[in-house]
Amino acid sequence: MKKDIDNRADIIVLVDTFYENVAINPHIGPIFTDVARVDWTHHLPKMYDFWESILFGKAIYKGNPMLSHFALNKQTPLQQEQFEIWKNLFFQNVDDLFTGPNAELIKQKAQSIADLMHFKINAPLSKIKIV
Repeated sequence: MKKDIDNRADIIVLVDTFYENVAINPHIGPIFTDVARVDWTHHLPKMYDFWESILFGKAIYKGNPMLSHFALNKQTPLQQEQFEIWKNLFFQNVDDLFTGPNAELIKQKAQSIADLMHFKINAPLSKIKIV
């Protein structure tokens, strides 16, 4: 029986499983492996901190994911299709591994984050309000 995402150990299981599937995905895997050349030993602990901060409100993640995605977008365009594939893989991994309020919440957070990133990366500059 599946359980909810309750702690960092659960986050680690989710993140490891998700990125294993990302790396082998024919559509977005090459973005991570060939273009960004992700060092998984460095990237995964950052993702554990990121999702633990997002889901449990712990201020342990230090970084700016938008900056790295802006830089990556200069190397290869990050379009709606790639974001949709990323979200679908994330949702599928959550659903395969967990069930409960936190599992639903992390999917909502992932949806919001991916949609905001897509908007910021692809919106014409004239539509972005700088404050």
